[in-house]
Amino acid sequence: MSEYYHPRYTGRRSNSRKPRRRLVITLLILLILVLAGGWMLYNAAYQPNTYTGDKEEAFFTIPTGSNFDSVKKSLYLHGLIVNRKSFELVARLKKYENIIKPGRYKITRGMGNLELVNMLRSGRQEPIMVIFNNIRTPDQLAGRISKQIEADSLSIVRLLNDTTYLDSLGVTRSSLFTIMIPDTYEFYWTTTAREFVDRMKSESEKFWNRGRSEKLKSINLNRHEAITLASIVEKETNKNDEKSRVAGVYLNRLKKGWLLEADPTLVFAHGDFEIKRVLNIHKQIESPYNTYKYIGLPPGPICLPSVASIDAVLNREQHDYMFFCAREDFSGYHNFARTLEQHNLNAWKYQQALNRKNIYK
Repeated sequence: MSEYYHPRYTGRRSNSRKPRRRLVITLLILLILVLAGGWMLYNAAYQPNTYTGDKEEAFFTIPTGSNFDSVKKSLYLHGLIVNRKSFELVARLKKYENIIKPGRYKITRGMGNLELVNMLRSGRQEPIMVIFNNIRTPDQLAGRISKQIEADSLSIVRLLNDTTYLDSLGVTRSSLFTIMIPDTYEFYWTTTAREFVDRMKSESEKFWNRGRSEKLKSINLNRHEAITLASIVEKETNKNDEKSRVAGVYLNRLKKGWLLEADPTLVFAHGDFEIKRVLNIHKQIESPYNTYKYIGLPPGPICLPSVASIDAVLNREQHDYMFFCAREDFSGYHNFARTLEQHNLNAWKYQQALNRKNIYK
């Protein structure tokens, strides 16, 4: 009995080990696969996968209305992604293709896919510093701004010609520069034309603080008039240390009811900003901006004046000069005069200097 039973018992133990061994092996294989997959996912998510050339960072823009295909094609076109497959894998796992947000993004060297995709998904844009100065016309302003934000120049020009919108801001096209204070402003690249102008209106209110508003009353001008005068000062001299003196001359003329006779207003009226020498023929143009014909300030600013020019008007130098003329040494400064006789002499000296340089127009 024992001899017959023993082999039978031994065989049953041997057969029962095989499934368990296979199970253990299968589990080990699965574990290895899971670990290998986890390692691959970890590498795909966290290993550096961006390239910015010889710079530490690069900026990448995603226009409004973009889809995932256009985003990745642009990334690849600019050579910002090292391993495309790993980027697309992480993007799919994070469902980025369903959450495309426009903007201007900063990509740093060695950024991992997970960090990159999370930034793009969240719309975590990098702000830009918008700068504008030395602007002659609203159209020129539109062109300058459109190079810095997503809004194109046409959309900005259309808005600046929208009388209903301008009325809501309390300005006209000719007085638009009253609410535009040249400076450096932080914006997001996706800023629209309306958002830009609304912001400028808000910034202009901040600019006219209590101190400036009190000075405005002291010279008996409103904001529009002060900006208009500042625009003339801006084009008369680029020397900040004499702007308040030039402003003083014009305020003296306004107070006495004289013609301003400001050459820069004639240049604006003709629309030829290359004119270097104002001649008598230029003074004959029929335009409300011809301050040789019409007393008082022109209808609006002839350029976008700098803060220095605006403050020069508000802090005008109090003196009794009534005339000024560019110095004959072409230093950019001016000779000031109290009498017409002295002014005519200064003007003759400058005209002779122009002739010697063969500048006749």
